[in-house]
Amino acid sequence: QLVESGGRLVQAGDSLRLSCAASGRTFSNFPMGWFRQAPGKEREFVASISTHSYTTDYADSVKGRFTISRDNAENTLYLQMNNLEPEDTAVYYCAAGHIVRDPRFYDYWGQGTQVTVSS
Repeated sequence: QLVESGGRLVQAGDSLRLSCAASGRTFSNFPMGWFRQAPGKEREFVASISTHSYTTDYADSVKGRFTISRDNAENTLYLQMNNLEPEDTAVYYCAAGHIVRDPRFYDYWGQGTQVTVSS
């Protein structure tokens, strides 16, 4: 089970950190990722991280502003989001199972947390 938290309404330029708590499985064995879905749009890749954090990948739209990290001892995945823009408004999902950008390769998904950025 994956449970996201930390989403809320913020202003443009603000920072926010999302968390994804994993339980029921040893998610430290899985690469993990963050995706987001805005109203009327398809779910899109945000960032991913390998099992021991050696490899990370970011969508061009968030590179330099977002940082993905994980604490395997705590079975928790994070997404630090800085300099938020209204275009970042979406429901953010964490997922486990792969490191690629295609969401179809991920086996486990959280329920999502809403991030709203006002201009």
